[in-house]
Amino acid sequence: MLQKTACFLVIGNEILSGRTQDANTRVLAQALNAQGIRLMEVRVIPDIDEWIIRTVRECSAAFDLVFTSGGIGPTHDDITAECVATAMGAPLVRHEESFSLLEAALGKERFNTARQRMAYLPEGATPILNTVSVAPGFSIGNVHVMAGVPAIFASMVAWLVPQLEKGAPLVSASWHAVGLKEGDFASDLATLQETFPTIDLGSYPYHLPEGSGGVALVAKGYDAGIVEKAALAIHDLIMAHGREPLSGEPPHRQGA
Repeated sequence: MLQKTACFLVIGNEILSGRTQDANTRVLAQALNAQGIRLMEVRVIPDIDEWIIRTVRECSAAFDLVFTSGGIGPTHDDITAECVATAMGAPLVRHEESFSLLEAALGKERFNTARQRMAYLPEGATPILNTVSVAPGFSIGNVHVMAGVPAIFASMVAWLVPQLEKGAPLVSASWHAVGLKEGDFASDLATLQETFPTIDLGSYPYHLPEGSGGVALVAKGYDAGIVEKAALAIHDLIMAHGREPLSGEPPHRQGA
């Protein structure tokens, strides 16, 4: 089964300036992993219209799926919707259902011209549900546009990603060993990677609060059987270097 590939465009001057730390990449990556979609690239780009348009076009052609975060609010620098519309060759139009939902949620007095901008989507786009603040994201072609605010982004991801075509989920297996040093086994790990070319083998040093440390070795891929075989080989590699293999991640670290 061929894995769908994805690219994530994090849009926002505030990310590039260091004022705001991106919290959305991990949320999207984990959701895509579970859905069997491989996140291949993450780009952080500024709120500059020609930059957004060029990058969306480039990534839409290069990947099966493109996801964006940021720039779909009511202020002057929220230009993502307009730019994506241009990139995809569609006019930006008022989406009547979204307009009505926003007006009902905010009230006519508060639903001013600035807030009404959030109801304008590229023609033919499908709204992405926002359970936090009503204002929608949208999908057009293979591009999925979502908010930058982490809570809203997470709600959109939770609604959208399970609806996408599902592939084999990413699976991982790991062993760790106290006292293990990367320099001791680096060449052996390279040989293992050659033996299992369709999965990723990673080495991650760690340090525990009491002062001890070691290395975690992780096998990740979309074929559970091959990952299992690679994990057994990792176990034997650790044993061959005189350390005790401990199943899973070190106590302080969790996740794929």
